[in-house]
Amino acid sequence: MLLPDERIDQLFADDIQIIQSKEVFSFSIDAVLLANFPLFPKSGSIVDLCAGNGAVGLFASRKTNAKITQIELQERLADMGQRSIHLNKLEEQMKMIELDLKLATTVVKPDSVDLVLCNPPYFKELPTSQKNPNPHLAIARHEIHTTLSEVIEVSAKLLKTNGRLAMVHRPDRFLDILHAMESVNIAPKRVRFVYPKAGKEANTLLIEGIKQGKKDGFRVLPPLFTYDEENNYLPEMKAMLYGN
Repeated sequence: MLLPDERIDQLFADDIQIIQSKEVFSFSIDAVLLANFPLFPKSGSIVDLCAGNGAVGLFASRKTNAKITQIELQERLADMGQRSIHLNKLEEQMKMIELDLKLATTVVKPDSVDLVLCNPPYFKELPTSQKNPNPHLAIARHEIHTTLSEVIEVSAKLLKTNGRLAMVHRPDRFLDILHAMESVNIAPKRVRFVYPKAGKEANTLLIEGIKQGKKDGFRVLPPLFTYDEENNYLPEMKAMLYGN
């Protein structure tokens, strides 16, 4: 079941076990934040793009009865995600497909999805970029195989009218995200900034948009602070990780 460098971790809040590897990929708090952010459909269809080892979709499975399709480019990560689906006995609800997200509409019908989730690579691919020497981590973090615009264009093709796109990203890409959403007729509706602690700048951004939604009604939600002054998780973050 497990390869030599792998371990099984648990997200206690959602009672999910997940296969991880520090050599290849481990989920971060970003995955937990994203899985707790959107307005989930009770049923229907969800697609998790840039799925990695499947963390976001696995955590989301506890919040909806919708069918979840995960799409991940890297063979090793897709394999880990598929084994985690089996580990949690979620085969009826979820599937992992090893595929370039640009080809997502070849496996998921266009205009059919209620919610797209995405924790994409955050960093622009520039000649000057300092990339992780580990290719698995470099691909997960840098726009080597896909770009922000591509992710949002593919999401727009997958989503039905009034379907939602929810993403986690970095605040310095906020304007890029708004521009990319606007260009494919996804109306940004909700945004929340996440701060490491009080007095620090935001380091994470959660955003949700609606395909062909009205332009008005944009909301900035209350800030989320991760740690207190002693570097302990604050109650909201702690509940996402460990449950109430």
